[in-house]
Amino acid sequence: MAASAQPAIGIDLGTTFSVVAFLDSDGRPKTIPNAEGDIITPSVLLFEDDNIVVGKEAVKAAPMEAEYIADFAKRDMGNVHYSRTIGGKQIPPEVVQSLILEKLKRDAEDIVGPFKDVVITVPAFFNEPRRKATEDAGQLAGLNVLDIINEPTAAAIAYGFQSGFLSSQGESLKKENILVYDLGGGTFDVTLMEIDGQNYNTIATAGDVFLGGMDWDRRIADFVAEEFMTQHGGIDPRESLSGMYRLLREAEDAKRALTARLKTSISYEFSGEGVRVPLSRSQFQSITSDLLQRTLFTTRQLLKDAGLQWNQITRLLLTGGSSRMPIVGEMLEQETGLSPDRTISADEAVAHGAAIYAGLLQSKKMNVRQKMTIRNVNSHNLGILVRDQKTNRHKSSTIISKNTPLPVIRGKRFFTAVPNQRKIVLKIIEGGDASGRNATLIGHCKIRNLPPGLPMKSEVLVNFSYAENGRLTVRALLPQVNREEVVTIDRATGLNESAMQEWGRQLNNQQGLLSKFVRRKK
Repeated sequence: MAASAQPAIGIDLGTTFSVVAFLDSDGRPKTIPNAEGDIITPSVLLFEDDNIVVGKEAVKAAPMEAEYIADFAKRDMGNVHYSRTIGGKQIPPEVVQSLILEKLKRDAEDIVGPFKDVVITVPAFFNEPRRKATEDAGQLAGLNVLDIINEPTAAAIAYGFQSGFLSSQGESLKKENILVYDLGGGTFDVTLMEIDGQNYNTIATAGDVFLGGMDWDRRIADFVAEEFMTQHGGIDPRESLSGMYRLLREAEDAKRALTARLKTSISYEFSGEGVRVPLSRSQFQSITSDLLQRTLFTTRQLLKDAGLQWNQITRLLLTGGSSRMPIVGEMLEQETGLSPDRTISADEAVAHGAAIYAGLLQSKKMNVRQKMTIRNVNSHNLGILVRDQKTNRHKSSTIISKNTPLPVIRGKRFFTAVPNQRKIVLKIIEGGDASGRNATLIGHCKIRNLPPGLPMKSEVLVNFSYAENGRLTVRALLPQVNREEVVTIDRATGLNESAMQEWGRQLNNQQGLLSKFVRRKK
């Protein structure tokens, strides 16, 4: 990697933990420890009277300050509001994430010097609103997001550079078909990648943005809570937010213990009462078996969609902290016949790959020739929700199918519905079934001021231009009147420009922000 005016920075903005990495003077990725000396930072936020605390200290305070804690915000990205109120008030998830990014940036700059340009990773299965929300969080934190890269892609790059199946120039010694199984704290991704020379091509991706290690934690919490109820007259500690936080903390510790041990005990106190609950690894695997099977089903479906057999996969890479659970490797080895590759830390791989990619992008900006190329696919169908003239019911009209290599431009022909139509309003959707159920509304495409007298069933050609970073541009052409319109997408979710400016102003005035969410303690 060529020298740059600022370090090449990659950020793994995780659901439960976040990691920052940079490229050293030899072009090797290194994790940057935070101010506490740890390589991972809990993605947890505490609003105190006079301070905003991010990381380990926020985790410690959670049971006592539950009303002022924000965590797992990554699962809410793309939504209008964070899933819980803070001090009784609503806050966008982008703002929560931006405060985490500010902490990561501040700590990293103490070690590597000032920077603004970063690459941030997201789950491969993130849709367009979630990707855009992640970019917005970076902007609110004072960062210039060079690009968004999929977490499994980043992990594959990092593994390739550091595990020996790539040369020092990032070139594969032979063609590799790699399965990346990424089970993080809050999301699950599985991706098939082909590395041929210095070409990193994503073949297919699938996943679940509501499945991760925190769901395993919750099963343990439920197990302990039910025993507590049995012993103490039906009192359910899960009904208390602070009680639930303590449960989840004990559950996570137990999960980690069962990675190394065959059994453990969980001691838990609530409302003056306590329990000590033994839990074996086999019991833990039994009460979470359906969660593991969900990942296996998705993995099998991915392979089927890609048209490959297991004997065509050359490497199985595991990343994400939750992939350390012994049952994960055992299940995958039995299914695939491959030994899982754990060459580098599951916690650091994604951030390392993002830093390598950031170095590549910086080199391009400086007109330094780079041979390495990265090509992703879109993770969801992209199309328009239309009304069937025969049945008068909505249906999805797909323009770009999932797992299409990016960038891509695809088009489809539509027709005006009535004579003298003066405007067209199209609903742009991502995912969902043929009827449009379970689809994500990205926004509305509005074509105004059509010429008068336009006949019914006039042809409208709609083109989708889908960039490598998952951003969409739409154009419409009416050949009959020789008119082309650039269609503006009004995003259905997330922060608009005025909201971004207002939240940016509030974030620059931390005391004012705190006064909005925290009632001063006397």
